[in-house]
Amino acid sequence: MDVRLSSEQEALRDSATRLVARLGPHAVGEVGDPERSEKLDAAVAAAGWRELRADRGDGGPLASGVEACIVAEALGKGIADVAFFGPVMASELRRLIGAPPGQPGETVALSADLSSVLADLHRDAGPPVAVDVGGSSIALLLVPGADGPQLVQSVLSGRHGGVDPTRPCAEVEPSETWQPVEGADRPITREDLGRFTALALSLACADLVGAMSGAVELATGHARDRHQYGVAIGPFQAVQHLLADAHVLTEGARSVALYAAWAVDELSPADALDAGSVAKAYCARAAQSVCETAIQVHGGMGNTWECSAHLLLRRALLSSDVFGNTGASLERVLAHRGIGGGDGLS
Repeated sequence: MDVRLSSEQEALRDSATRLVARLGPHAVGEVGDPERSEKLDAAVAAAGWRELRADRGDGGPLASGVEACIVAEALGKGIADVAFFGPVMASELRRLIGAPPGQPGETVALSADLSSVLADLHRDAGPPVAVDVGGSSIALLLVPGADGPQLVQSVLSGRHGGVDPTRPCAEVEPSETWQPVEGADRPITREDLGRFTALALSLACADLVGAMSGAVELATGHARDRHQYGVAIGPFQAVQHLLADAHVLTEGARSVALYAAWAVDELSPADALDAGSVAKAYCARAAQSVCETAIQVHGGMGNTWECSAHLLLRRALLSSDVFGNTGASLERVLAHRGIGGGDGLS
């Protein structure tokens, strides 16, 4: 594996970073501002980033998992209030199942606990939840069928919410409204599910790395500028140690997340799923620590609504739960190595 980004990937990273810096929210009060968020959404749509995993004509994706994760990291760092994860994963589902490209405004729905793309239809499980629904009206979801999981679509309910205000979630309408996706000419296989889950884990990890990077940058800037009793707090060793530990965790997460992104297209589905699970276990745990450190460095100010540190923590909490938290990811790793039961796909 060559860990260096290509010139095209570096250009993509720089473009995404500049776009978020120009059109992303720069304060908590700007989140959800219609005029600014619509411009950001239009710019993301024009760039074609939501179609990075669409079918290029031969069954393969237009772009690699690494390129999709480059954009996800930039959006996470900038706390961008624009849909990306949901539309990208909906496009991936359509490609894997052989369905034609969908219309703008599609996202993907997960089980009620956000741990699986396969909806749990038991009465007590709760309704499926669509993630990252900004600008979306339709959710794609997989439901159990006689010949394996089947792809259906559902209208989203009007109740949007969730822990992350930059990426709201919504329940899907009852199963009576679900309709088969036209053009889905084959059932999704276990290998497809493994590849799909590996990409989802990689995108979640990239978003976590972005949130961590944003948190370190925010806390470092505060420590540099903040004075108490006429003395800057940055030179204090206690503050420096906190920031140094956060930086080390962030760089470790970036390394393992990059490998998981590369593995999506380069390794077998089982190995790619394992790499994504290892990355998710590390990134989810590290992100909570780093984002809480940013709040701690801010002191009492960090616990106020006006400080954007809580937005980074909220973003990290959602990405940590998508497709399983640390515990679920470690269970997949153990299963891949033959320790314990199950195969990590359910």
